[in-house]
Amino acid sequence: MSSAAESSDWIAGRSAAELTEPFTFVVGTDGALRLAPRRSEHVACAGGAMVLSAGEIGFVREADRWAVNEVSNQSTGYCPDIGSWWDVARALDAVGLERPSGFTHEVVFRRCPGCREHNIVRGDDFVCVFCGSDLPETWNVDPTV
Repeated sequence: MSSAAESSDWIAGRSAAELTEPFTFVVGTDGALRLAPRRSEHVACAGGAMVLSAGEIGFVREADRWAVNEVSNQSTGYCPDIGSWWDVARALDAVGLERPSGFTHEVVFRRCPGCREHNIVRGDDFVCVFCGSDLPETWNVDPTV
C-alpha cells in the first residue's frame, strides 16, 4: 500500500465474508504496508524478505472511511517484538488509515537460549515450554542472530 486511495480500494475490494476476520500484514524494511488474506503466510506476504513488523489486522468502516479496529503482532513466521508497533503505526499513518494507539492484542515471543525453540510467553511465565529453561525478559528472536 502506498496511498490512502490504494488502501481504501484494496479493503473495499474484499468480500463481506473476508472482512469478518483479520488479514495478514507485514511492514517491509521500506516501511510499506503489505496485506494478504488471513490464511496467507507472513513470509510469503513479504516475499521472503526481512520485515519491520508482521501480524494480523482487521478493518471497520467508519463514516466515509476505513479504519483499523484490531491489530496484533501475531506472526510465528517473524515473531516480531511488541516494540515493532511504531513501525506499524507509521505504515498505517502513511496510507491514511485510522488506527488504535497500540497493538490490540500483543504476543510476547522469545527464543529459548537452551534449545533455540521459539516460544509464546503467556501470563509472564518466561519458561520454555519445550525444555523448561528460563527465557530472557528482552526480545531475542532476531533472525539475523
